[in-house]
Amino acid sequence: MWLRITVPAAIVTAAVLVGLAVLAGRGLGPLRLSSVDHELGEALAPASAAVSAGRPPAPVDGVILRVLDTAGGPVDGGPPVRDLGAGAIRALESGTSVHNGTMFWRGAVVTAPDGSLRLVAAGTGLVGLNSAVQFGSRWLLWAALIGVVLAAVATWLIVRTALRPVERMRRSLRALPPGERLAVPEAHDELRALAADFNALLARQEEVSQRLRRFTGDAAHELRSPVASIRVQAEVAVANPDPELAQETLADVLEEAERLSALLDQLLSLARSDAGEVPPAEPVELVTEARAAVKRMPPGSVAARVNGVVGSAWAHAAHPEVELVLNNLLRNACRYARSQIVVSVLAGRATVRVVVDDDGPGVPPEHRDRVFDRFYRIADDRSRTSGGSGLGLAMVAEAVRRRGGRVTVSESPEGGARFQVTWRRAGNVSAS
Repeated sequence: MWLRITVPAAIVTAAVLVGLAVLAGRGLGPLRLSSVDHELGEALAPASAAVSAGRPPAPVDGVILRVLDTAGGPVDGGPPVRDLGAGAIRALESGTSVHNGTMFWRGAVVTAPDGSLRLVAAGTGLVGLNSAVQFGSRWLLWAALIGVVLAAVATWLIVRTALRPVERMRRSLRALPPGERLAVPEAHDELRALAADFNALLARQEEVSQRLRRFTGDAAHELRSPVASIRVQAEVAVANPDPELAQETLADVLEEAERLSALLDQLLSLARSDAGEVPPAEPVELVTEARAAVKRMPPGSVAARVNGVVGSAWAHAAHPEVELVLNNLLRNACRYARSQIVVSVLAGRATVRVVVDDDGPGVPPEHRDRVFDRFYRIADDRSRTSGGSGLGLAMVAEAVRRRGGRVTVSESPEGGARFQVTWRRAGNVSAS
């Protein structure tokens, strides 16, 4: 982590500092010429005043002062100025500074006491300017590189210091015993939030592991019963080759095999749901589905009726899910109902509900929160004799939950159990 932060920071710092050094190096020459022009201007002002008063200009250290006529000829008794041609003279008379790489001149036109015009020129040498600029540019580049190194080292130290608590947290997490949690820092910062998120993740992981262990143990326990029964029946048939007994044994084996197949189908359905395999949703008409589920009830079941108007309640779900929910709820109600089952389909503005009432013994209040858990039975012996595996209601709850709905159990007006399933209402009901 520290390397991934330090290297980009060093690259950005290098780009900025080297760019600034290059720009500053390019500006050294113009900056030096501007400084020379300013110095010559300060020397030219008193010299021009002296010539206007008829006096020779006072000498200035490092500055050459010459008095010329408007043609560029010397009138101060000095030699001709070879650096100033006709074009340079006209530029100086207009107030423009001129330089040729070796000399820099600035001039001003004044009127002498006798009325003649005089050009006062102030100049200085530029020898060594280019070498000074190159030397300064090199030093700027070296300073930029040194700044990059210092910035990289400082970034590395700061990042290492900032990430040290994270490294300690990582070591603590590796050595954390099962069931323990990370210590949450007192400061309300990112480390506290990270530790809290780690603890929440550990809690979820332990919960999933516990559910998986419990689910695996319960599944093995449930599968053991039909497999053991099939084995015993087969051993009896082998030990007693009686045709009548063999026929009875085969019927028992077939019953246990069907029970085993149904249990495996339920386990497979739950495994697919846990893996996130959800079929695409579509509008499902619940009244028609409820009536079809009633027709699928086993022969000899108690009477069941459906209350609802066809086309009034459309659920945002999938047909297989709705069939699974209705089949399991009706099978559960049929298992415990004494004389009747009532299925009511109700439509609201945002949701649709299916209510299944029976007149059986009902679900005691202390079991209502756990009746949708996998392999949970209210009365273990009764559920086994009646053929229940403890997975039907769990499958109902899972199918409804993954569509954003909910399922609850309460007391029915008929005196038994009331199971109520709520789905989101489908948006496009007119086209269905």
